Amino acid sequence: MSLPDIIRHFDRVPADLVREAAQYQPAIFADVAGRRGALHGRIRPLHPRMKLAGTALTVEVRPGDNLMIHAAIALAQPGDVLVVDGKGDQSSALMGTIMMNACRKLGIAGVVLDGAARDSLEIDEMDYPVFSVGTNPNGPTKNVGGRIGHPVSVGGVTVYPGDFVIGDADGVVVVEREKLAGLLPLAAKKVKDEAARIAAIQGGDTAAKWLTAALRSAGVLKEGETL
Repeated sequence: MSLPDIIRHFDRVPADLVREAAQYQPAIFADVAGRRGALHGRIRPLHPRMKLAGTALTVEVRPGDNLMIHAAIALAQPGDVLVVDGKGDQSSALMGTIMMNACRKLGIAGVVLDGAARDSLEIDEMDYPVFSVGTNPNGPTKNVGGRIGHPVSVGGVTVYPGDFVIGDADGVVVVEREKLAGLLPLAAKKVKDEAARIAAIQGGDTAAKWLTAALRSAGVLKEGETL
């Protein structure tokens, strides 16, 4: 039995976990998740100050057509992040100011586009978090079907509906819904360990304790040899 093009109901990361996870940088989650989940660097915020955190509402569209994004906005729940597989196309924008205003009014936490946006200055003035591969003044069509609530590939990462999505000036990281709770203690420890290391560096301890062993393991240094 084939699945419908629109899957309306799926499990999401609970709101309390989203709030807890939102305090960490995407880089922290990328590290504790084993250097996994970071979208390709082509997907960046329209302005470096933009940040988002929420649950993925996945959308697949044909390049240059935003019909299914309009449908997703109508179905979205507060706290959702629209994650749109636009096939990396930059020949026309998938979303602009009108749609972003609707997203914000509905409580949608932000937008991630593997495609282009437009009206970037107005979106910047709105201070609404939008991540995209770039901008293009050309508008989209609204004619072609697609899918909502299915797994999508965005920035080289498979994103499932309900996954945790977080973004800042560095880019976007996606964490599988089932794994987020288990990663939160690791994220807290990572932040604590990094703060301690920075404090040690500021106190004069700049040596990387692991470096010599790593160079030997890589065959750069011979046994007993040092820098």
